[in-house]
Amino acid sequence: MLFSATLGQMAFLFSFIVLGFCLAKFKLIPADSETVLSRLENYLFIPALVLGTFMNYFTVQKLSSSWKLLAGSLLLELMVVPLALLCVKICAKDGYTRNIYLYGLCFSNFGFMGNAIVSALFPDIFLEYMIFTLVLWIFIYLWGVPSLLMGETGVRRSPRDKLKNFVNPMFGCMVLGMFIGILRLPVPDFLDSLVTCAGNCMSPVAMLLTGMTIAKIDLRAVLKIKSIYIISALRLLVFPLLLIAGLLLAGDAVSKTFIICAVCSLAMPLGLNTIVIPSAYGKDTRVASGMTLVSHVFSCITIPAVFVVLGFLL
Repeated sequence: MLFSATLGQMAFLFSFIVLGFCLAKFKLIPADSETVLSRLENYLFIPALVLGTFMNYFTVQKLSSSWKLLAGSLLLELMVVPLALLCVKICAKDGYTRNIYLYGLCFSNFGFMGNAIVSALFPDIFLEYMIFTLVLWIFIYLWGVPSLLMGETGVRRSPRDKLKNFVNPMFGCMVLGMFIGILRLPVPDFLDSLVTCAGNCMSPVAMLLTGMTIAKIDLRAVLKIKSIYIISALRLLVFPLLLIAGLLLAGDAVSKTFIICAVCSLAMPLGLNTIVIPSAYGKDTRVASGMTLVSHVFSCITIPAVFVVLGFLL
């Protein structure tokens, strides 16, 4: 079941990537299509996904009953970030590439891929997984996106300039979603459907954009970058296996639900934001495209392998 579910999800993923690649490679779409899609992602689809996630799941009742998941998720991310910082110093020299690698190691594709895997294999704890990932979303939109993907490397910025990074649609929708969720404000059905439909567009459009971006780069040159494979191996195998070992040492102090949520959040391939967001600001996405392609291909094997190990040890 695990293998077939993962294979089906990856087939869906790569179908859109291949479509985007073919559309761009054979020039069936305008030359500026990549820019248009990236803008739609950053100003509409991603903000809608963030808004929908927080306004539906950020409730007092659910959060108060799941504080252990939130605390554990926070502790896990605080351990992952220093480890990722150490790894990227070894794997990359320039600041921009380090930021891309750092984002990829700190935040996997726990949203699209993670949600799909958990809903298919562990439907009974899907809500708990969504609550667990709330901390990761907060890290992404308070630090990951504005500092690593949108910020300029090698440039000293004043505190005022740094605060400007938080003035973006994604952060605004996160705050609005928190406000609506905590207060349980009524949302008209048509607006709820609008947010849901727009948020659902994020992943397919991101796949198309990934394929379009890959079509414009020299794959032979990019796939020769050794650090891409090192980062992918760290993301897909080293980090989740280290987590499994650490959680097993903790024994009964850690619940099975938390273990599954934590492993799912770490075992997914590298996220697509490293392509979608920088491309909207005219930044180089060659390394990110190669990194995303390699990690998603390898994840067809590593995700089942990690869960087989987890199931055997549990």
